Amino acid sequence: MTNIMYRIIASGLLLSFMSLQAFAQSRHKAGEFDYYTMALSWSPTYCDTRRNNKPEQQCDGQRPYAFVLHGLWPQYNRGWPSFCRARNRWVPNDIIKSMLDIMPSKRLIIHQWRKHGVCSGVDTKTFFELSRQAFNSIKIPERYTSPQNTILISPSDVENDFLKANPKLKADMISIQCGRGRRLREVRICFNRDLKLTPCGANENQRRLCRRDKIVMPPVR
Repeated sequence: MTNIMYRIIASGLLLSFMSLQAFAQSRHKAGEFDYYTMALSWSPTYCDTRRNNKPEQQCDGQRPYAFVLHGLWPQYNRGWPSFCRARNRWVPNDIIKSMLDIMPSKRLIIHQWRKHGVCSGVDTKTFFELSRQAFNSIKIPERYTSPQNTILISPSDVENDFLKANPKLKADMISIQCGRGRRLREVRICFNRDLKLTPCGANENQRRLCRRDKIVMPPVR
């Protein structure tokens, strides 16, 4: 295949992506959503299954990460807004640095703002303050803070551990997602627009997110 053909294909893919973004922006308006979903990612699963070998703070072994904040996502009761129209689509370095302890990836922080944060209807600083507030409001069960051995467990037991550690959290406010190799990917917890715990919508349907009887939690690196 010639270089000219490669360029044509690459240009076509770029235009398709830009068209999808423009379509999403035309459908979704910032600030119009029903609730938030906070996604807590099990970092060892991400590090075990990531598709590239580029050095990353999250996986370099300098600090052991367990549950980290994947994102705070504005949601509809069915579906979700994304890539809403916004004046500012960048994240200042001082905000990035302030979030790295719970979101240990600069790329992740920027992506979360561009895809989800812009739909919240608040500015960049406020969005990440809300993200930290949601993260800090949930107590991680002790057994998941730094496990040194692989845990084989049922999704319902993971859920029950979170319910016991967080008395205000109810079963309809949390869901468990698994992925390749039966590994735990995320725990998702729902909040209303005032960041009070609330029942989740159809997006967090447990049968859709994980149907496994048992899931694997790789140990903390």
